Amino acid sequence: MYIPQPKNTDGVVLPPQLLALTEQIAENVHEHWAAARLAEGWVYGEHRDDVRKVTPCLVPYAALPEVEKEYDRRTAMETLKLIVAMGYTIEKA
Repeated sequence: MYIPQPKNTDGVVLPPQLLALTEQIAENVHEHWAAARLAEGWVYGEHRDDVRKVTPCLVPYAALPEVEKEYDRRTAMETLKLIVAMGYTIEKA
């Protein structure tokens, strides 16, 4: 049985400049997700139907419900925290 073991990033505090990236990364995560779904033949529809490949989330990030945006934000935040926890730094060029 598979037991997920993500790196513990609970103690990582992101500096303000990285916190500001969270929303931009979250939007990009959604864009990649949407592009992949479209390439797989998914279409927009008001109600999700995995068999028919219909989802209400094939909309621009700004139009997503907050619960969906929050999922993308958590992905972005955990990615940034992992990068910092691994000893890397991110600097704007």
